[in-house]
Amino acid sequence: MDKKISRPLIAGLDYPRTYLEFVKQFPDDDACLHYLKKLRWPEGFICPACNACDEPWHQTRGRLVCRTCQHQTSITSGTIFDKTRTPLIAWFEVAWLMTTTKNGFSAKSFERTMGIRYQTAWAILQRYRIAMVRSNRERLSGIIEIDETFVGGIRHGGKRGRGASKSIVVIAVELKNPKGFGKVRMRHITDAAGDNLIPFVCDVVAFGSVVQTDGWCGYNALSTFEFEHQKTILSSSDDQAHVSMPGVHRIASLLKRWILGTHQGSVSAEHLQSYLEEFTFRFNRRTSVSRGLVFRRLLEQSVVMEPVTEAKIIHGYDW
Repeated sequence: MDKKISRPLIAGLDYPRTYLEFVKQFPDDDACLHYLKKLRWPEGFICPACNACDEPWHQTRGRLVCRTCQHQTSITSGTIFDKTRTPLIAWFEVAWLMTTTKNGFSAKSFERTMGIRYQTAWAILQRYRIAMVRSNRERLSGIIEIDETFVGGIRHGGKRGRGASKSIVVIAVELKNPKGFGKVRMRHITDAAGDNLIPFVCDVVAFGSVVQTDGWCGYNALSTFEFEHQKTILSSSDDQAHVSMPGVHRIASLLKRWILGTHQGSVSAEHLQSYLEEFTFRFNRRTSVSRGLVFRRLLEQSVVMEPVTEAKIIHGYDW
């Protein structure tokens, strides 16, 4: 039986359930700073230099000074909010709309609705997408369906299938019994060779799981690892691909519809992985009892994420 792993909520730190509660809870940057401080140091301030746990001295411009070693820091230092010139209330607004709206928001939509410059909105979204990935997130388990799909613009007259020039995305999805899907994982790969497919499976799937694939030779080496590999040869089956492997094809359809609808299909290959991580984050939390809790989870991960400079994201983040 699968066990749902949940992180405990911080005592005394509430999260908004509706947009009206969001506006009341975060009227200005000071309220946002207080919230980030509780998220970052729920048991009280801990000096990042000497690890001393004591209430710091408060100086001008939001500086916090350790009473033990006199190290100076701030609430946002060492997080993705580090050295930002954009008001924190704008960061919080972006996080709220990004996690609570059904289809998410694009940078162009934020530019139009919030008055933020497009480059600023895009950079904030990219940093949040990076923060959506937890380094210790659990692997998929049980019965896992894996296949590739192709993401990109329509190009007539080109190759079809695995030899196409579009971006290749490999998808893994948990299948629930008797029906339904669990969590998903996605990765943008350069080609569908086994050198890319096997490391992906080993990274995202727990050993001992049942891995279902088509008959592509790139998956043949799975039998040498601790997986139960089940192959479906589509060419010898009377069923179409979306019938034999419904999970991956359903996720691929939702992904393409989201990219086309929310981002008008304008997702470049160098930034594709960032969008895949946002889709994964949103899909895996689709059954959350409160969208406000998803908003808080994103902020929790943002305060433990190291600063991400513009140079690291402008040409695609090194995942």
